[in-house]
Amino acid sequence: MKNVVLFLISTVISGLYATTAQADTQDSILTGTVIGTLQSVDYGSNTPSTKVNTRECAFDGDLNTYVAAYDRSFAWVGLDLGEPFVITRIGWAPANRNRGDERILLGVFEGSNSPDFMDALPLYIIPEKGTYKKMTYTDVTCSKGFRYVRYVGPSDQRCNIAELEFYGHAGEGDESNLYRLTNLPTVSIHTEDNVEPYDNVHNINALITIISDNKLRTDSGTVRYRGNGSLNFPKKPYRIKYNKKHKVLDSPAKAKKWTLINNYGDKTLMRNLLANELSRCLEMPYTPYSQSVDVLLNGEYKGNYQLCDHIDVKKNRVELVDTLNENQDESLSTAFLVEVDARASTEPSWFMSKNGTPITIHYPEDDEITPEQATYIEESFNRMEDDWQTYLDLNTFLRHFLVGELSGNTDTYWSVYMYKHRENDTIYVGPVWDFDLAFENDKRTYPINDKKNYIYRSGGSVCGNMQVFVDNIVMRNTDAKAKMLEIWGNARVSGINEYHLLDFVDRLEEELQESQKLNFIRWPIMNEEVQQNPVVWGSYEAEVQNVRRFISERLLWMDQKIGYTFNPTGITDASLESTQSYQIFNVSGQLCSGNLQHLPKGIYVVKQGRIIRKVQVK
Repeated sequence: MKNVVLFLISTVISGLYATTAQADTQDSILTGTVIGTLQSVDYGSNTPSTKVNTRECAFDGDLNTYVAAYDRSFAWVGLDLGEPFVITRIGWAPANRNRGDERILLGVFEGSNSPDFMDALPLYIIPEKGTYKKMTYTDVTCSKGFRYVRYVGPSDQRCNIAELEFYGHAGEGDESNLYRLTNLPTVSIHTEDNVEPYDNVHNINALITIISDNKLRTDSGTVRYRGNGSLNFPKKPYRIKYNKKHKVLDSPAKAKKWTLINNYGDKTLMRNLLANELSRCLEMPYTPYSQSVDVLLNGEYKGNYQLCDHIDVKKNRVELVDTLNENQDESLSTAFLVEVDARASTEPSWFMSKNGTPITIHYPEDDEITPEQATYIEESFNRMEDDWQTYLDLNTFLRHFLVGELSGNTDTYWSVYMYKHRENDTIYVGPVWDFDLAFENDKRTYPINDKKNYIYRSGGSVCGNMQVFVDNIVMRNTDAKAKMLEIWGNARVSGINEYHLLDFVDRLEEELQESQKLNFIRWPIMNEEVQQNPVVWGSYEAEVQNVRRFISERLLWMDQKIGYTFNPTGITDASLESTQSYQIFNVSGQLCSGNLQHLPKGIYVVKQGRIIRKVQVK
């Protein structure tokens, strides 16, 4: 009889919000001068007004009156307290009108010591619907004192609120305890004159505040939209540019430019993070820094984002050697960073390779590059396309290829970064970037693992001549295929295995729980097909499970496609004691299909994460 012992794994996920029932407080209700959006709306005529539904209604003690701003978004109401107060408690009631109980969802309370709220810090975000004609209260944990306090209504809700109450005591307070929207860092951006970014060209002056683990950093800079295709989504991506270089959170790089990636079509909110982990496991020279955060813009909640490196040439980003050796002529060489880019023709510095591949030049930058450098870069790329065996770094190319194929990224060869040091003629590939359509999230290629060939040859988006270029390496060159098998084999016995990757997904899912709930209140798309979603899975948990399933299947698919067989070492006799996923090999190292219950009698090797067992089926 076959002996397979099962054991269970459970994960405890903490609750999202503390109860906000009324509580006794020694602090009194605060009064001051009413401030906020001046123009209200007269619903009867749908015209601007200063007489009905005004900001004063939020402090008149009447649960039947309410604020209704003429501006649908970024409208607010609050108090000038005259001096700083540490706010210890907040109360609110929804407008007693159509859907008023829902119109406070994701409303944000802020405190500031500047009347323009440029230096504002969050005090609380409302996570649940309100109750008509009833005040709801919550304690405030921020220990800093503020002269100005306000409520910023959610997007498109006209700041509808019936009543507001602020409690606290006079004092400057301190920064020993700061509020974050969830367990993730909070990025709060306030722009000059409350101007909302409107394109990916014009920079808006801003103060950018990042709160994490009771650490606060506020710096001046600019913000604008970023990206191309992602700009078409309701949830916009942003680029931050600080006035001075510095690190953010635990980032390795010290830089001015940073990105906030929107991940609109990625309902797991983790695909880029997971792809970056593949990059690290495959030992790419540089993996972009990324951290999930919650974003506020002028007090309005924008959702869950990933705060990431901007891809540029810098220490701890793309590190280029830009010095000459003693035998080089300065006029005949330069370091560069380029991108195989389907949209290159929209960029100020670009060229078309002689084989028909559009290339954007990122470094030297647009305002610094000389005509001679541009010519040199174009000639270098053309030379590499024609003679990749001499001029392409095969090691980085193959690792980049494996990340793209393992993740099932349909955009791998739609956009590819490449770079060259000044000291030699070798062109390197990387870093990896843009995986929102990876891990089975593209209806054009779904289901990926049913395909017999690599994704770049089976419906993936390929720019210019890249399919032919990649074919010449991974399909037609014996040495390159042998090198890829070696890289894959080394990775499979380290980080590229189910145990590590599924554990990484589990940890991301737990880390993102609080933030994803708020994000999908703000962007209620869980039951909609957006971007290229192949399936509407219907819940966050089901979306993540789809990624888990894809990874398990894809690892086996890649093993078979590359021709990898597991060569077991350090085996001990043991019975299988888990329901966790596993792989079964015969004693020759060939992968077996099915499970232990359906195999003929004999000795098998079972690989389960990093554990290797010899199992006898009787």
